[in-house]
Amino acid sequence: MNEHVRHAWERGLAVLAPTKADLDHGLELHRRSIVVDAYGFTALTTPSDLGDQVERAYEAGATSHDLNQLIHCLRANGIVRDEAARREYEDVVRHSGVTCVVQNAGEGRNVFESLERMSFFTYVCDELSGTVSKAVSADDVEAAKKAGRHCLMFSLNNPIMDQHWDFWHDEMKWMRTFHRCGVRIMHLTYNRRNRCGDGCAEPADSGLSEYGNDVVHEFNRLGIIVDVAHCGQQTSYEAAHASRKPIVASHSGSRALNDHVRNKTDRVIRAICDSGGYVGVCAIAPFLGRSCDVAALLDHVDHIARTFGTDHVAIGCDITYEPPLPDEIGRIRGLLKSKRSFWSHWPPDEPVIEPGALNESLTGSLAWSNWPLFTVGLVQRGYSDDDVRKIIGGNCLRVMRENF
Repeated sequence: MNEHVRHAWERGLAVLAPTKADLDHGLELHRRSIVVDAYGFTALTTPSDLGDQVERAYEAGATSHDLNQLIHCLRANGIVRDEAARREYEDVVRHSGVTCVVQNAGEGRNVFESLERMSFFTYVCDELSGTVSKAVSADDVEAAKKAGRHCLMFSLNNPIMDQHWDFWHDEMKWMRTFHRCGVRIMHLTYNRRNRCGDGCAEPADSGLSEYGNDVVHEFNRLGIIVDVAHCGQQTSYEAAHASRKPIVASHSGSRALNDHVRNKTDRVIRAICDSGGYVGVCAIAPFLGRSCDVAALLDHVDHIARTFGTDHVAIGCDITYEPPLPDEIGRIRGLLKSKRSFWSHWPPDEPVIEPGALNESLTGSLAWSNWPLFTVGLVQRGYSDDDVRKIIGGNCLRVMRENF
């Protein structure tokens, strides 16, 4: 383990305090299982020249958006050309035991940004296919496990639309294009209202539109999993009833445990489960509540599993391993302070989180590299091996098969 992974590991062990028997059994079960992060990001690294490249771009007049895209590109693609970064990536991925990440491969706000972001991960999968490959089916995930590879399944944060509205069905053409490029999971909305329906940040919560209903059916036809993680409660509920195939909330939580706009009510979770889908519990500290550590994540898993069954819960971290950025990047970002983003969804009455708790998602017990301890925690809580395998990957594979 490097210092960042070791620190997080020790923090996770301190929170869980497993017996030696539970620790050994959980780690072995994790090693043998297909593990799917239901939504998030593969590990990022910090290539040795990252700070220099960003500083040169800043001095050349790059915008904050351009700099953020550059940083993301260098951190995602640095493993291709930087041997030290590649070794770090391989070590962290191996330690995590994660077979497949449902990878955020595009924000979905427009075609060009989405293609650019997707190109980062396509490039890595093409250049380092023996280490990480692209998955477009459950069989691909199983093949990656057998070969000892990591793999990525592409997801988009929004259904991309031309917004011409001359012909209803033509607005769906980019969904078909991105499906051909390998996207297999797509959000209906991202926090705000779009033509499909209301996002979770919209106070009206008016539900799925007529067009959104058709988009759900088009996803079903193509073989794209409907993801309502960022949708409003009513949009999520109506999408679950509209879909002919299982839908998911890939990275969310239980609103019964923490009243956050990104979490789902039991009514919505029941509708998702009735569709055959699952809710992925995420590792973002504010979504989990005041006790925002690995135990809180497992509490959300427990509530969904005990209330709705172990067939309908997964873990979608929505975080990744990312070592600290060089100091000069923090300085540059400070000089490029931006206004509050339209996409921001944090409510003004956000619950007060204890000091240091936000770091649980990065360097503490919730760290992405602690995935094996998530499995250990499930063993501690008395789940059978079969149920643990469902929660850490089996449910994701089943929903992939039923959709694709």
